[in-house]
Amino acid sequence: MFIKDLFSQKKTVISFEIFPPKKDTSIDSIYKTIDALAPLNPDYISVTYGAGGSTSKNSTVEIASIIKNKYNIEALAHLTCIASTKEDINIILQQLKENNIQNILALRGDFPQDPDFKFPNPLHFTHAIDLVQHIKKDNYFSVAGTCYPEGHIEAKSMKDDIVYLKRKVDAGTDFLITQLFFDNNLFYSFKEKTDIIGIDVPIEVGVMPVINSNQIRRIASLCGAHIPEKFVKILDRYIDNKEALKDAGIAYATEQIIDLISSGVSGIHIYTMNNPEVAEKIVHNISSIVTALNNSNGEK
Repeated sequence: MFIKDLFSQKKTVISFEIFPPKKDTSIDSIYKTIDALAPLNPDYISVTYGAGGSTSKNSTVEIASIIKNKYNIEALAHLTCIASTKEDINIILQQLKENNIQNILALRGDFPQDPDFKFPNPLHFTHAIDLVQHIKKDNYFSVAGTCYPEGHIEAKSMKDDIVYLKRKVDAGTDFLITQLFFDNNLFYSFKEKTDIIGIDVPIEVGVMPVINSNQIRRIASLCGAHIPEKFVKILDRYIDNKEALKDAGIAYATEQIIDLISSGVSGIHIYTMNNPEVAEKIVHNISSIVTALNNSNGEK
């Protein structure tokens, strides 16, 4: 089924993101992760996709297929385009079809770091909107897109970023997933701007539970996410105590999610970092709230 339809069936969609194992790690490790996540009954699971290299491409299709066809959970396959030709993309689309995958997260992707990498000349895709338009030539797929509550790190301004987002939605993007953030007020301000410009597709909020101080500082730096003072104190206080930092990170993410759900967001997308234990604790913390909302009168 199309994931976009879940947002009209539920008041709050809950989903997870996982990523393929590194090249030097057995792919069996990700199956153990899915085994642990599946009993949490997510509405769907997304699978990230590397910027280049056939290993990452094939792994994403394989893992998405397992999620969909073995576990009967909808899969959202990430697909990047900056380094690809239309022929490359068409091959992946055909593989997804053959594996009964109907949902794609369309991304530009990062530029390959290999200085010897040969880009198509001219580029077939320069922005995610180009990929959305290409995929939408075939009605087989539903397409998700990303959005940035603090603005894309490469955008000239928030206004420019919102205008581009509107174009991406108008091109056929069915729903959006936000980049991680740690201050809900930033999202609420962003949502007001998307409402004003007429972006009317569901926006699911991406939340990353923090269990590693150095990792989250690096990720936040790469994507331009602001770490509020309240959160900095947590990172500094428990930097030398892994268990305490994990518990504090789960508590912070739980508080963030409850506030977002209570404010009526369309869904919560948990960036699991392939850690089922953390996802399980958060789902446990919010399960009664989500159940009450989705079972309440006036359900969508």
